[in-house]
Amino acid sequence: MPVELKYPDQWDEFKEKAKKARECRLVRKEKQGTAKIKARTKRYLYTVKVPIDEADGLVKELRDQGCENLVEVK
Repeated sequence: MPVELKYPDQWDEFKEKAKKARECRLVRKEKQGTAKIKARTKRYLYTVKVPIDEADGLVKELRDQGCENLVEVK
């Protein structure tokens, strides 16, 4: 089961988990107006849902923080 963290309340916690992640993924859901960012660690899959207009800035922030291995899934 994935662990869903709430945005923006637990965004700092998600960034810490993303530093340890093997891979991060971004899934955009245009119809719903949201984007889901996933971070796969050794033990868990952490997810966070964000508004689609904020997704690009948050992805850039994640890349700067240490999740170099970020993939956008269509």
